Amino acid sequence: MSSILRPTPAQRTRRLIVLAAAVFAVVVPLVQNLAGLGLTQAEFAADGNSTLRVAGYAFSIWGLLYAGVLAYAVRQVLPQTGESDLIRRMSWPSAVAFFGIGLWIIVAALNLKAASVMVIFASLLALLVPLLAVSPLARRLGRFERDRLLVLWPLAALAGWLTVAAPLNLITTLTAFEALPAALSPSGWAITAIVVTALVTLGVTSALRTLAYPLPVAWGLLGAFVAEQPDKPAAAFVALAGAIVVLIGGVLLAFRLTPGVDRPA
Repeated sequence: MSSILRPTPAQRTRRLIVLAAAVFAVVVPLVQNLAGLGLTQAEFAADGNSTLRVAGYAFSIWGLLYAGVLAYAVRQVLPQTGESDLIRRMSWPSAVAFFGIGLWIIVAALNLKAASVMVIFASLLALLVPLLAVSPLARRLGRFERDRLLVLWPLAALAGWLTVAAPLNLITTLTAFEALPAALSPSGWAITAIVVTALVTLGVTSALRTLAYPLPVAWGLLGAFVAEQPDKPAAAFVALAGAIVVLIGGVLLAFRLTPGVDRPA
């Protein structure tokens, strides 16, 4: 359960920083798209997407992710929001991740491919590592507890999408630089990335037991299936199989409650 303790001045300052990082993450792509500054995200991804790509419609998920980011950050600055363990432990990591996804838009617009890989993986790890660290606490949250709906869900969903986007960004960059290792064919690397993404997703979901994490991954893999059908049917159907496995596995893992341990009293 969330603590009823009011945040201290230092904690309120930390929460304002989280809000500022969230606003930065949401505003940067709006400004970049409206002003037409540098490359668009589609133009950036187009250079090097011959190995693995995701259908453009899949990126519409950012609308939901940004809404979750803002809901999470705004809730923290409300006077009635107490200081819970989950809020305390995820605040700084979330601020780093929010700043990172905003910064990624900037480096992509400037066509800084290597920097984009570093930024997106840093953003992913900034969320994923602490989420795994708080997984015992997360599993004890009630189904409709506010910390589950407004802390765990937004952050896990963002981490889920970054779990797809980070390896995709890496493969795209390696392809653009013609640096993809020759140990496998391009289709082989695409299939490897899909399989590794699905396995990582199942492992993380087993720890967190929330559908918020695997759903964006399944959405991204489905987007890869749609995009790759014409040119790489083998990779496309592996992506489809990965999406199905992640979705079904995510449901089974998310609702696997152990009495007395994960089920709230």
